[in-house]
Amino acid sequence: MFIHIGDDNVIQSKDVVAIIDHSLVSSSSIIEEMIFNQRKNRQVVETEDNQAKSIVITEGFIYFSPLSVFTLKKRANMKTTLNKLEDFSEETEG
Repeated sequence: MFIHIGDDNVIQSKDVVAIIDHSLVSSSSIIEEMIFNQRKNRQVVETEDNQAKSIVITEGFIYFSPLSVFTLKKRANMKTTLNKLEDFSEETEG
């Protein structure tokens, strides 16, 4: 399944390692160092207007997203909701 994370970026949900609040970056030297190193490797996708609310970490890239962690979590959980709808429809057909 795919997740639209804002700024015309769409990623596969299976590639997501973590989604963290942008405000946590300055409180963790480990996260700051990881982002710095990924920027050197050109593996960071910034938001268009530098108004990131969350950071999505995948296996290959780090994305700064203008969407909140809560919104991204809801979008990631849509697969679970859709699977439940499919299960429900099978029960009513049988």
